[in-house]
Amino acid sequence: MIDEVVLGLASDADCAKLDRMAAEDPAVAALLERARLRFAPLDDTAAPQPLPEGFWNRLTDRLDVPDGPAAPAEIVELDDVRARLARWRRATYGAVAATVLLAFLAGWSLLTPTPPLVVTVLLDASGGAVALVESAPDNTTRITLLEQPAVPSGQVMQVWTKPDDAGPPVSLGLLADGTSETLTIRGLTAPTARQLYEITLEPAGGSPTNLPTGPILGVGRANDPVI
Repeated sequence: MIDEVVLGLASDADCAKLDRMAAEDPAVAALLERARLRFAPLDDTAAPQPLPEGFWNRLTDRLDVPDGPAAPAEIVELDDVRARLARWRRATYGAVAATVLLAFLAGWSLLTPTPPLVVTVLLDASGGAVALVESAPDNTTRITLLEQPAVPSGQVMQVWTKPDDAGPPVSLGLLADGTSETLTIRGLTAPTARQLYEITLEPAGGSPTNLPTGPILGVGRANDPVI
């Protein structure tokens, strides 16, 4: 209940109950203060908001401050506690809302990946579809195998592309586990339509020459997707 009160999630009845308990029991008061300190970093994330114009005058007019003798020493005044608790509640609401918004935006960005710039279907020698290649502008390339090629022991599938038809093939990486995978390579220009992609069989660890040496499992040229 202390945590809920400090975070501003408790009901008014629970807040009042905790105020009474803290006034009567120093141990409860100490736990309440420790909870405030523990959640203090949340307060730092909330931007200060100005009070409406004339707020303090309206508040003063509505306060009923009775005249009379001061409260006995054994009576704990809770006005300061309530004021601090109200400030914490307002700040915490803002911090929690900001946290939820950031979490939503982060989740949305993960659930909406960048669409591929080019798409390629790799075909084997008999014209059968072997893999689907989707490459993003930053050359992050998703390889989705459409069948399970027979990879001999001691060999591995390696993915290649030719950004320039007149230049050498460039390795995008290995399908080390023989399954679909996302490969990332830096330093290449953005992929374009008609760009060549292929998968070859290479010795374990990849081509020793950094060029294709083994048989071609699938090959194809990129196309612009209709999105």
